[in-house]
Amino acid sequence: MAEVKNETREPLIELKNIYKIYHMGDEEVRASDGVSFTIYRGEFVAIVGKSGSGKSTLMNIIGALDVPTSGEYYLGGEDVSDMTDDELAEIRNKMIGFIFQQYNLLPKLNLLENVELPLLYAGVPAQERKERALASLERVGLKEKWKNMPSQLSGGQQQRVSIARALAGNPSLILADEPTGALDSRTSREVLNFLKQLNEEGNTIVMITHDNSIAMEAKRIIRVSDGKINFDGDVKDYAAIL
Repeated sequence: MAEVKNETREPLIELKNIYKIYHMGDEEVRASDGVSFTIYRGEFVAIVGKSGSGKSTLMNIIGALDVPTSGEYYLGGEDVSDMTDDELAEIRNKMIGFIFQQYNLLPKLNLLENVELPLLYAGVPAQERKERALASLERVGLKEKWKNMPSQLSGGQQQRVSIARALAGNPSLILADEPTGALDSRTSREVLNFLKQLNEEGNTIVMITHDNSIAMEAKRIIRVSDGKINFDGDVKDYAAIL
């Protein structure tokens, strides 16, 4: 039944036979080894795997930070697999909101200025930038602190600012790389609950993690090992094999 349901939904991410091959001396390393999957708009998917499994390579390809050695990658129907660096930068700015483990906030900018950054790169006029950035900070409960510097916030608050920055450009995809990796368990729970809320509001979220317990917060899990997918399915089915 799930497959029939998916056929009526719009694909956002389509990976078709993706290979990423590195040469280390005489050795060939297949960081992605023939990976194929589709992620539909509105899904919350966790890509999980141990260090060296190939999950970070997949994240870089999905996030238009790198291109595959071979294979096809379509993001919102656009073929990303052989784009130039400038074209990749444009599609990242237009379609993807990034949430990083270490927040990646600029310490000399206040919260408003940090959230405005992707809009600045996109050429959004100053007044509209400010309005959208403030609205984004309001969504994560930090509008009143817009003048604060990142160093004045807790780790959880800084991660919420990074979520606000990811949302400001109204992206098609929110890509979260180990979003709770630098947080304690209580704050991790808050961030995960917020990601779930964003998904309930219709946002497509792909979360990269090495932690099965974090992956279980998503609705669908793709597990990677040695550059290949060895599980792709519902979180309940994943729980049954752990």
